[in-house]
Amino acid sequence: MPSSTFSNPPGLSAPRGYSHVVDVPAGRTLYIAGQVAFDAEGKVVGKGDVRAQTEQVFRNLKTALENAGASLSDVVKLNWYVRDASQVAIYREVREQFLGSGPRPASTLVEVKGLVSDDLLIEVEAIAAPRR
Repeated sequence: MPSSTFSNPPGLSAPRGYSHVVDVPAGRTLYIAGQVAFDAEGKVVGKGDVRAQTEQVFRNLKTALENAGASLSDVVKLNWYVRDASQVAIYREVREQFLGSGPRPASTLVEVKGLVSDDLLIEVEAIAAPRR
């Protein structure tokens, strides 16, 4: 199966850390539910610490993807729900730590009033198109 194509069409603003368009050839698609900073026992990791929570979210995404035979490099879309959008530099640093320097998934970041627990600061959903 051909791999996904990531692009940023002329006429759109230059993205910072994401792609405007991801063309996914027909094939397998994974939809990963919103991941929060819960460990395997359901306890919040990093109460009050945006970086620690974002790292846990990406560890959880990695675990979910690997369980389905995919990896973080297969992610084509991320939806971020954050309690404080002013922390975007930290979100980007952690994303780079986990995704490396390859093409960036299409992304949406939304600041929200709250999440499922008052102790949670971030939730991220993912869509992945695994290469066969």
